[in-house]
Amino acid sequence: MSDYILEMNHIVKEFSGVRALNDVNLKVKRGEIHALCGENGAGKSTLMNVLSGVYPHGTYSGDIVYDGEIVQNRNIKDSEKKGIVIIHQELALSPYLSIAENVFMGNEQLQAKGIIDWTKTKNRAQEMLEKVGLYNENLDDPINSLGVGKQQLIEIAKALAKKVNLLILDEPTAALNDEESAQLLEIMLKLKKQGITSIIISHKLNEISYVADAITVIRDGQTIETLTKGKDDFSEDRIIKGMVGRELTNRYPERTDCKIGDTVMEVKNWNVYHPEDPKRQVLKDVNIKVRAGEVVGLAGLMGAGRTEFAMSIFGQEYGQNISGEILMHGKPVKIKSVKDAIDNKIAYTSEDRKNYGLVLFNDIKWNMSLAALRKFFSKNGIVNANDEILAAEKYKKRINIKSNSINQEVGSLSGGNQQKVILAKWMLTEPDVLILDEPTRGIDVGAKYEIYCAINDLAKSGKAIIVISSEMPEIIGTCDRTYVLNEGEIAGELPKEDLSQEKIMKCIMQHNNRKGE
Repeated sequence: MSDYILEMNHIVKEFSGVRALNDVNLKVKRGEIHALCGENGAGKSTLMNVLSGVYPHGTYSGDIVYDGEIVQNRNIKDSEKKGIVIIHQELALSPYLSIAENVFMGNEQLQAKGIIDWTKTKNRAQEMLEKVGLYNENLDDPINSLGVGKQQLIEIAKALAKKVNLLILDEPTAALNDEESAQLLEIMLKLKKQGITSIIISHKLNEISYVADAITVIRDGQTIETLTKGKDDFSEDRIIKGMVGRELTNRYPERTDCKIGDTVMEVKNWNVYHPEDPKRQVLKDVNIKVRAGEVVGLAGLMGAGRTEFAMSIFGQEYGQNISGEILMHGKPVKIKSVKDAIDNKIAYTSEDRKNYGLVLFNDIKWNMSLAALRKFFSKNGIVNANDEILAAEKYKKRINIKSNSINQEVGSLSGGNQQKVILAKWMLTEPDVLILDEPTRGIDVGAKYEIYCAINDLAKSGKAIIVISSEMPEIIGTCDRTYVLNEGEIAGELPKEDLSQEKIMKCIMQHNNRKGE
């Protein structure tokens, strides 16, 4: 028996004449955790879609050798029969079905004549959940009642129910907090002890360094190198060098010659109650201000109220019984809708780009001009298509969106380029205040650097910017001043010179102590 459970040899895959994969080679040892690294659009997910049958045999060239035999998967069912199971970044769960139903969706436990055996379904679902560390879940609860972290574990339980031998995880921790991410990585190590081989795609290099036995780097659709733990340098800087083709000495570009001016927006005594429970206060007496040319951070643990604050400001898109005052350039404004927010030159990029930021089946130009269409690209209800095209071309070039043209469907772009389209969409509204909620979630270090450069350029042009991020190094590296939120209240305010992960956590702990007194 070969040491390798998987060999992918000379894989070539084209889309409309463009090579997404160009002679890619991958070898995965039996029982190891193998990481795939590369920038957005490098070809990582495409390669795994070739392996799993999403792109069937005949749509690519090259050989796939699995368990010593050449395989020709025509669809996902073919690969799953062989024990190859892929978990995509967008979870394939049905929100209104129960936990037990989701674990065996497409793999139903049947009695005679095709009738589902519910007793067997629930017993086996419980067994699978325990394998991923979920011991006390109500199997009848709908999936949408669970957090994203538990949903990700249920996807793994679903894979285990299919008797998986090779588990592929595409960005499994992108939407998870640190605690949930750590739990998932430990599950992977546990599965490794059980003899299950895993391939993980992730942009979180610290997690890859911790969990992976080997790392294959893909750049521009080609295999660059494979690094082996214990033999090669596994540091984040070394991985980045392979990904981007150069040393990336400073992950956060310096912002120079940026003059901080007068206060652009001030929020006073902001109170918000939960949209479904009018008695549950989510934000209490929040006060912040942001000045022209300033990048202000909103830091805090998951559930602190950062996104709720941003969405409630942006046209009261979150919450009820909202009270408080918003001042723009010192004058009170009333913002009751998204249209009001845009008219008052406030823009907001959501943390969930695919559900709230983009219309994926429409093209780049359409998405870019959407928020600015009424004010900047139309007159008397008639769209000026030439102006729309010129603006889209300008911003595609300005923030380096990698695409065939502005007519390319946004859903076909990599995550980093989708994020740039959202940024361009709101830049086109010419806002005075730009609120960026998790602006680099799920994108690679190279694309992150370009987003940071765009933030710096916006600040230099006099925009007031608020950055919400769960990554404390990102807050520290990009912000001039930071508010720390905890349980819906401002726990502290830190200038750049005092900003550190320790100081942020100290603010949170001190606030917890004050609330407990």
